[in-house]
Amino acid sequence: MAVILFLLAGLAEIGGGYLIWLWLREGKPFYWGLLGGLSLAMYGVIAAFQSFPSFGRVYAAYGGVFILLSILWGWGVDKKTPDTYDWIGAAICLVGVSVILWPRH
Repeated sequence: MAVILFLLAGLAEIGGGYLIWLWLREGKPFYWGLLGGLSLAMYGVIAAFQSFPSFGRVYAAYGGVFILLSILWGWGVDKKTPDTYDWIGAAICLVGVSVILWPRH
């Protein structure tokens, strides 16, 4: 369940940030920014459902998941193919996530 919550929270944050980016930087309508803000708020709500007891650890670990999801978003949505260093960096971050969370859970 933790992995699903991390993925949902990540999609809400990245998607929300992307909608705000499009509104402010690419001239999309205001409601795109509003939807982006709502999505960002949902990110906070979703992340709060994690079963891990420490806010700081959840958000620290989430940072690693966010990095991987951002690379995948860039690849799938922005059509920017990740290079070897992107994948190595994401793998290092996911190892960090595992070290932060799972020995304590």
